[in-house]
Formats: sequence, C-alpha cells, structure tokens
Amino acid sequence: MVRGRISRLSVRDVRFPTSLGGHGSDAMHTDPDYSAAYVVLETDAEDGLKGYGITFTLGKGTEVVVCAVNALAPHLLNKDLGDIVGDFRGFYRQLTSDGQLRWIGPEKGVVHLATAAVLNAVWDLWAKQEGKPLWKLLVDMDPRKLVSCLDFRYITDVLTEEEAYEILQKGQVGKKEREEQMLAHGYPAYTTSCAWLGYSDATLKQLCSKALEDGWTRFKVKVGADLQDDIRRCRLIRNMIGPEKTLMMDANQRWDVPEAVEWMAKLAEFKPLWIEEPTSPDDILGHATISKALVPLGIGVATGEQCHNRVIFKQLLQAKALQFLQIDSCRLGSVNENLSVLLMAKKFDIPVCPHAGGVGLCELVQHLIIFDFVSVSASLKDRYIRRVGRVCNHMETRNSVCF
Repeated sequence: MVRGRISRLSVRDVRFPTSLGGHGSDAMHTDPDYSAAYVVLETDAEDGLKGYGITFTLGKGTEVVVCAVNALAPHLLNKDLGDIVGDFRGFYRQLTSDGQLRWIGPEKGVVHLATAAVLNAVWDLWAKQEGKPLWKLLVDMDPRKLVSCLDFRYITDVLTEEEAYEILQKGQVGKKEREEQMLAHGYPAYTTSCAWLGYSDATLKQLCSKALEDGWTRFKVKVGADLQDDIRRCRLIRNMIGPEKTLMMDANQRWDVPEAVEWMAKLAEFKPLWIEEPTSPDDILGHATISKALVPLGIGVATGEQCHNRVIFKQLLQAKALQFLQIDSCRLGSVNENLSVLLMAKKFDIPVCPHAGGVGLCELVQHLIIFDFVSVSASLKDRYIRRVGRVCNHMETRNSVCF
C-alpha cells in the first residue's frame, strides 16, 4: 500500500577526491572527482521510510544539479505518493514538461540529471513501502501497470505502448526460473578498475594481477589520448590477461569519426570486444559510420553513457549505430525512461550492457539489468554489467554481481 504525502525534499552535494589518485581518469576527463547530487524524500507517513535518489557527476558541476533539483522540488512537495505512482507517466511528463525549466532541456542536460535524482528517490520510496528491492518491485509488477509508468511520446514510431505490453507479457514465461538464476549466480560483470588512463604501468600491472587472482575474466581499458601509448598499454594488459579473456576499450568521446576508424584499426590486433564512446555522444550517424567500418575487424560499438534520452537511443537503434547499448541509471530520466529504452533494445535485439561507475551507479544499475534479464530480454548473451572497485563502495564477486 503506497502511502504518505511528501513533506520534505533535501539534496546534498557529495564528492570524493578520486582525481588525487587518477581513479576514473580517461582521455576526456583527466581529473574527475566522482560525485553525486543526493536526494532524500520524506513523507508524513508513520512508517518513517525515506526515499533516496542520486544522479552522478564528476565534481564541481554537482552544485548546478543541486540548484536544478531545488527548482523541481515544488512539483513534489505536499503531493500524495499514491497519486504520483498512480499516474507515474503523467507525473514524469509534469517534471519533464515544466513550461519554464523545459526550455533549458528539454529532457537533457542538468534539468534531466536533476529529474533522474528526484524520480530515482520516488522509485526507492515506493519499493521500500512495498517491502521489496527495486528490481523485485519491477519484476513483480503487472505488465499493464508497468507500461502505464512509461512515457512513449516521441518513440511510438518504433515502440508503441501495446508492443511494450506484449514484450512484457512474453517475458512472464520462465520468469520465476530466471529470477532464481539471478539470486543464485548473479549477473556477468567486467572490471574497469585496472586500467584508468591516469594509472602508471606499475599500478596497472598490480591491479590487473589482483583482478586475475580474484577470478576476473573481462577487462576494460581506457584509450584515446595517444595512439602509441594506447598500443603499449593494450599490449601490456593483453599479455597479462592472455588471449582467451575479454578486453573492451573506451575512448570517452575523444575522436572524430575518421580518426576513430583509423585508431581502432591500429588497436584491432588486441581483439577488443567493443570500442565505447568513440566519438561525440550526439553524433548518431557518426556512430553508424564507425560501426559499419569496424564490422570487418570484429569490433562492436558501445555507447549510451552520455545519451540524453530515449529519443537519441531510438535513433541509434534505427541507424544500426551500436552493437552494445549502455543505459545510464542517472543520465536518463530515472527508472521510467530507462525501462522504455530496455524495451526498445529488446525489439531491436541489441544487448544492454549498462554504464556504471562510482558513487552508487553500480548499485543502482544492477536493479535495472536484473529486471531486463528476468522480465524483458531473458538472455545473458553478450551482456555484462560494469563494476568499479576503486571508486565506489561495494563487493566485487568474481565476474558477477549478486543481490
């Protein structure tokens, strides 16, 4: 039973000095301080439960997101939680269609990050009142009710509400067995903790050796700043992990389109599964060009970490611009929008490998990907979740995450 009127919304600027050790560094973000705008929702219900939501940033931009969260607060204060989740689609549109705030979006940028933090807190509070973790709330929800939470505006040319319902209905078959599988074995994972771009060779070797000892078989390395250095570092890590283990690469938007193709042709000898964010996240046709060019090399394109909204994902899928889709639990408009992208990925038969990182992203995104496996995709083929041990507090568990 959903209960209570939202009586208070608070937001904190939480930062960690990860830049001091080069943790999280890549070709475009050389000195990130992993941070979050941290939202807490309280109600007047006697249970005393609170909803917690975050959106991820890299440091000083957090203060701007905090301002946007406070600007959105009037939409929630004194509203009945039951009314919000009873018409979640309408409430999502209310936030994303604010007549004045929409102008500095729409559905992207700082306001959308703030929307994610606020709505993630609503979902957390709803799940707590139901006595379930978020993934279980989603898995157990009636398909028609779940579909009613999603905004299909701008994507009905590829996914209608009825098609989404049919996907979820088909996902009911074998759902119990898949849920038991997740609880017993967890979800396949890879690590980025060994090969941040700011790490020395000594640190890379040390961390890679430790990861191998811990049983990791999938590794991601940051590339894009200097070709010869990339070749040297990729050779070092490939020699350490051996030819049978999986290697991914991430350029964090560093290259122009022709440069991406040329650069990856030089790195193809190291057999990467994918190149992540090879160019501007807004360049849909550029991603399509890169994707087509890398097919003969056996290298896929992965992107989505800075994909603004479901509309951009729709176009990436339509253009065949990616082979691995990377939703982000805090850049898209919270759980609501992420679910619509999961359903589009299912229709296009593209595996989802969520973006995650520090300050709670790994913990939040696992709920989405478990829901995807149990209720939507029903597949683990070419699907992995990212774990980052040195920039967030969690337990890494031998190539899988457990719940």
